[in-house]
Amino acid sequence: MTGAAFAASLAVGRYPIDWMQLATDGMDRKVFFTLRLPRTCMAMLAGFALGVAGSVYQAVFQNPLAAPDIIGVSSGASVGAAGAILLFGGGVVLTALMAFAGGMAAVLTVLALAGFARRQGITGIVLAGIAVNALTQALLMLLKLTADPEKQLAAIEFWTMGSFADVTLTKLLGVLPLTMAGLAGLFVLHRQILLLGLGEDEARMLGVSVKSMRRAVLLLATLVTGAVVSVTGLISFIGLLAPHIARLLMHSSRFSSTILAGVTGSVLLLCADILARSIGSSEIPVSIITSLLGAPFLFWLMCRKGDWE
Repeated sequence: MTGAAFAASLAVGRYPIDWMQLATDGMDRKVFFTLRLPRTCMAMLAGFALGVAGSVYQAVFQNPLAAPDIIGVSSGASVGAAGAILLFGGGVVLTALMAFAGGMAAVLTVLALAGFARRQGITGIVLAGIAVNALTQALLMLLKLTADPEKQLAAIEFWTMGSFADVTLTKLLGVLPLTMAGLAGLFVLHRQILLLGLGEDEARMLGVSVKSMRRAVLLLATLVTGAVVSVTGLISFIGLLAPHIARLLMHSSRFSSTILAGVTGSVLLLCADILARSIGSSEIPVSIITSLLGAPFLFWLMCRKGDWE
């Protein structure tokens, strides 16, 4: 399935490629290696990363609706990107860097506030996440209010809807090390993640340092998410849907379902990107497609007698 989606993504585009002349035609080769291949690889990487991160968030928070929004990754990245567009003209590299920095800063703030909260553990982190989300949303609205409606505001809104249109090989290679490092860390800690999913008391009885391990896992998941969205913009529902689909397919909550969640996320995002650039006269932001796919699926889950697992 992943291979078919990858091949379809390479084949679909506004500029038709003659595969028989790819080695000899300079324009075909340029379109393929400069635009089509990096875009497809980025969509596959982003889907895998968001699927794995979503599965980890859901396990750590023991909440089937957990997603990057719950601890401020998305809203922090939005503020960073909006600040880059408004204050520095929206250079591609700078926007990506500030979006990544904004997401990480929001999560670090959440973890710091949770450390001072009376209610420790998951509840404290969630409450701190709500507070930081409210603050970052207020900052984002303030930045939008001061933006030029014709150029800057449109750029901010477009970034928050997500797109692979501007992906290049340079951007892909820029986020690949961070994304792979975060994924590698999550795979190394897979046993601890499973134990955290059992609950704090059970994990502590089995020898897990719950507080420090939860912070480490959340930072790694945020690193993965922040690195991806810094290039693609915000992409909704993939981190929420992919883990559910993986568990439905495997009927298991083992870490292998987390890997399957990553593969599922890749397939979903590749298919969404194919639709985004093929169903209209102009390209549609990919989050519109993922939301249209995700909302009915969530409604279907709601109708399964409350069985989210």
